[in-house]
Amino acid sequence: MTVQTIRTQPVIETARFDLRPLRPSDAGLIALYSGDYRVASMTRSIPHPLPPGAAEAFVARAVSDDRTEDVWAMDATRHGGPELMGVVALERMDRDQSELGYWVGPAFWNTGFAQEAVRAIASANPLAQTAMFASVFQDNAPSARVLTQCGFAYLGDAEAYSVARGAKVGTWTYSRKLD
Repeated sequence: MTVQTIRTQPVIETARFDLRPLRPSDAGLIALYSGDYRVASMTRSIPHPLPPGAAEAFVARAVSDDRTEDVWAMDATRHGGPELMGVVALERMDRDQSELGYWVGPAFWNTGFAQEAVRAIASANPLAQTAMFASVFQDNAPSARVLTQCGFAYLGDAEAYSVARGAKVGTWTYSRKLD
């Protein structure tokens, strides 16, 4: 007998968009936005240039039943907008904690979408965690502001490797206790 555990992700509604689980049709927009060096260079894991099939592989991992990270699309179709403007993700850690990651496509920068998504994920706490952590590169002050405006507290400096940059980059680390 085979026992299969299927983890579902809730749809989280915000004032301007929904955070919904990824679906295969998202791969094209994910490739378009994450293939932009301005996006890739502010992440640890997105390579630049983006190899063929990378977005499809990312979506396949995100919808897998044995995933360690839940990923949501910022989808504004309910409000007449695009079906994908960026993504927000929670990677499970030990001790009921998770690491938050997010990116927004350049066409949607300076709109408050990142802050709205981070605030919604933290408020919904879909993994029922006790704390969330997040790191941003030190040359990405807008993402640092998003975190502090969403109740994350600065913990300290560190370094992380950026695949797109091919180098270690200084980071600021933040945390937020959850209810």
